[in-house]
Amino acid sequence: MEATTLVPAEKQRYQKHLNLPEISTKGQLLLKNARVLVLGAGGLGCPVLLYLTAAGVGTLGVIDPDVIDLSNLQRQVLYTTDEVGKPKAKVAVSHLNRLNPEITFDTYTMALDINNARAIIEAYDIVVDCTDNFKVRYLVNDICVILGKPFVYGAIHRFEGQVAVLNADLGDGKRGPTYRCLFPDYPSEIEIPNCSITGVLGVLPGVIGTYQANEVIKLITGIGQSLNEHLLMIDLLSMNQQKIKTRRLPNAVDLAREGLASAGARPAPGTSGPQKISVQELSDRIALGEDLFLLDVRERPEYELCHLEGAVLIPVGMIPNNRKRIPTDRPVIVYCHHGIRSANVVQYLYAQGGLTNLYNLDGGINAWARDIEPEMAVY
Repeated sequence: MEATTLVPAEKQRYQKHLNLPEISTKGQLLLKNARVLVLGAGGLGCPVLLYLTAAGVGTLGVIDPDVIDLSNLQRQVLYTTDEVGKPKAKVAVSHLNRLNPEITFDTYTMALDINNARAIIEAYDIVVDCTDNFKVRYLVNDICVILGKPFVYGAIHRFEGQVAVLNADLGDGKRGPTYRCLFPDYPSEIEIPNCSITGVLGVLPGVIGTYQANEVIKLITGIGQSLNEHLLMIDLLSMNQQKIKTRRLPNAVDLAREGLASAGARPAPGTSGPQKISVQELSDRIALGEDLFLLDVRERPEYELCHLEGAVLIPVGMIPNNRKRIPTDRPVIVYCHHGIRSANVVQYLYAQGGLTNLYNLDGGINAWARDIEPEMAVY
């Protein structure tokens, strides 16, 4: 049931909003009746959730399948050291509820996927993308396009960030650009930046997430000029900002439908093509003198600290320009620290050329040091 009044405690809590003629009681009631889904309670999600909770958005959905890691605390300011290992979504809601007990929180600890995304998104007015997962981002975009929901996009990399309001209602039956209008081509796994490898300035998600929260409040209350036809790019090192004009593609809806169709048909990674190899099997094959090509895809400092004897170093970011160095006439064993980066490289190489001689070393050099060569100095 839609609220039509503010109770005395709300008038006191939101006094500074009520003093703004652009918001006043009317705008605060719009916030109170709004339903916003925040995808991800990490670096971007923390400031988004904090400010939307403080602003009085009536219902907030919080979805995140991850648990808190110690390395998160450099930028994910909702959490504390003693909460490491606990579910992000549940811990976030616990803190947010203490900030503003008047808010209704929906907590989701599962991953968003093709099977549950539409049912979850349908229940909200606005979706805020605070993920670092391109598969989820394209999926959410496509569902928002089909359902006619605005989608507030944010992304970060090292010292730079982006913000945009996508699929916004422009009036007269028109809608703004979608994520596929800005970025039509789905990146390969090898092209996707990973902050655990490249790093990210701790305050960057705070800045970008605050911009996202601001856009949500503007969308709900109808004030100001929304980023509904612009991509805002911010560089914290130089403090330069660029606002790039964007446009909706005529076939935006068709692209969304095609995206959902392919998402439903996409096989799970690893079901065909590239294979895994255990460290014990690799050790046995090396002992037998088999002609293997060992490919180390870590960064040079990691390689210099420790590597498998005879391995060739080609860091992940250099793989696309060095594909000709990778043989097709003998088994290629790809490895990194834990096997995550190497799995992405194997998938990329298989997708690019259909190679059948690729093997990802399960557990990476960390497993090798644990099970085969304990004296190896692994970081």
